[in-house]
Amino acid sequence: MPRAPEPIGFVDRLMQLPLFMIVFGVASLSMLVPAVFAGLTRELETGRAFLYSGLLGSILFVLIALAHAGRMPRHGALGPLMSLFSTFVFLPIVLAIPFFEALKTTTFLNAYIEMVSAITTTGATLFDDPERLNGPLHLWRAQVGWMGGLVMWIAASAILAPLNLGGFEVTARAEPGRRIAGVGRVGQPEGRARLVRVIATIFPIYTGLTLLLWVLLWLCGETSLVAICHAMSIMATSGISPVGGMDAASAGIAGEMVMFLFMFFALSRLTFSSDTVTSESGGLRHDPEFRIGIALVIGVPTLLFVRHWLGAFDVEAQASLLEAVIAFWGATFTVMSFLTTTGFASASWSEAQSWSGLATPGLILMGLSLIGGGVATTAGGVKLLRVFALYRNGTREMERLVHPSSVSGADPLARRLQKNGAFTAWIFFMLFAISLAAITMVLAALGVSFDEALVLSISSLSTTGPLLEWAADTPIRLSELGPWAKSVIAAAMVIGRLETLAIIALLTPDLWRG
Repeated sequence: MPRAPEPIGFVDRLMQLPLFMIVFGVASLSMLVPAVFAGLTRELETGRAFLYSGLLGSILFVLIALAHAGRMPRHGALGPLMSLFSTFVFLPIVLAIPFFEALKTTTFLNAYIEMVSAITTTGATLFDDPERLNGPLHLWRAQVGWMGGLVMWIAASAILAPLNLGGFEVTARAEPGRRIAGVGRVGQPEGRARLVRVIATIFPIYTGLTLLLWVLLWLCGETSLVAICHAMSIMATSGISPVGGMDAASAGIAGEMVMFLFMFFALSRLTFSSDTVTSESGGLRHDPEFRIGIALVIGVPTLLFVRHWLGAFDVEAQASLLEAVIAFWGATFTVMSFLTTTGFASASWSEAQSWSGLATPGLILMGLSLIGGGVATTAGGVKLLRVFALYRNGTREMERLVHPSSVSGADPLARRLQKNGAFTAWIFFMLFAISLAAITMVLAALGVSFDEALVLSISSLSTTGPLLEWAADTPIRLSELGPWAKSVIAAAMVIGRLETLAIIALLTPDLWRG
C-alpha cells in the first residue's frame, strides 16, 4: 500500500510563505513590545497606537497565511530576493503607522522615511531633538533597526550567498546573480531547510549578544532604555540613540569600551558564524577582512594622533599624558564605529579634535564609511573583502611590472578570492561610484548644496546616517529638506542596503525564468 504523506508541521507551513510575509508577521508581533513599555511608563496613547497596529497586522498575517496554506511559491530564485527588496521598501509603510499615530506632529512621509532609515540600519533621523520622541518611540526606532540587522544576517546566508551577491560574488565560484549548484531556493524544500537552519543558528546568537551588551551597558551606569537601544544599535550597526549619541550617554568610557568590543562582529562574519562560503579562509586569524579592519582601526587613529601631536607643538599647547590617552581613545572608538558604519562618535571625539587646536576633517569619516565592514554582516559600504580583492590585484600587477613572467602563489589570505574576484569587485566599485554621482546630482538639482548633497549620498549609500552630524562643517538636518529630496534619500538607503548588483539581479531574465 502507498505510504500516507507525512503531515506538514507548523514551521514548514510558515516557511512556505513568502519571506516578506514572514517578516511582516514578526514585525506586527514586535509592536507589542513598545506597547507594553508604553503601558509601564503610562504613555497610554502611544501604547494604544502600537497595540492596535500590532493586533491588526497580526490578524492580517494570519488571514494571509491561511490563504497561502499548501501553496508553493512560484517565483523561482527571484522570489526571495524580491521579498528582501519589499522588506525595505513596503514594510516601512506598516512600521510607520504606529509611529505616525503616536507622534501626531509629523507627516506620514517623514514617519515612512524614518522607518526606512531604521530598517536599512542607516540610522539617519528627521527628529534632531531627542526630546521630541518619548521612550516607546525611541525603543521602536532601535527595535526596527535591530530587526533590519537580523534580516540582513539571515538573508546573507539564505538568499545572497546562494545567488553570489552581497559580496559573495568575490568568493563564490559562479557568476553574480546565478545560484550555486546544489543550493536550493528558499521556496523549495532544501531552500526552506536552509532558511530554518540559518534562523536557528543566527537568531539565538544575535539575540544573546544583544542582551549581553544591554546588561554590560546597564552595569556601566547607563539607564535601561538607553542601554537596550544602544545595544540593538551596535549589533545592527544602525547608530540609533535615544539621547543623540555618546555625548549624552551615562556609561562613559567604560560603556564605550564595551561597545567597541561588540563592534568587532561587524568586521567579519567569522567572528561568530561559519555558515557561509566566507568560512573557507581557515579561521579568523587568516581572515583578510578582519586583518584589514584591525589595521585600519590601529593605523588611522595613530596617524591622527601623530597629526594631533604635531599640531599641538605648532600652537605650543601643553598636553598631559591623560589628555593624550583620551584623545587617542576618542579617535580609535570613532574610527571603529564609522568603519563598521555604526556612526557613534566617541564623547572624547571633540577633545581629540580640539586637543591639537586643529579640526579633524569629516572626509576621513566618510572614507571609512565608504570602505565599510565585512561581507555578510550588517555593515554597509563597499565592504572590506572587495577592498582586499582590489588590493591583491594591484600588488600583483606591480609585481608583474618587475617580473613579467612570474607566477603568483596562493597564500592563505587569498584563498577566499576567486580568479576574477578583483574584476567583479571593480565592477561593483564602479557601480557604487556611478550611484553616488547620480544621487549627488539629483539632490543638487533639487536645490541641495553640492557639499550637503555629497554627504547625504555617502551617508545613504553606506548606511551611515550619523555622518550627517559629523562629516560636514555644520550638521545636516533632514527635516529641512523638501519631500522630493527626502524620497531620493530613502531610495538611496534601499540601494545602499541591498547593493547595486542585487538591484540589477532583480532585472535579469535568468532569475525570472529560474
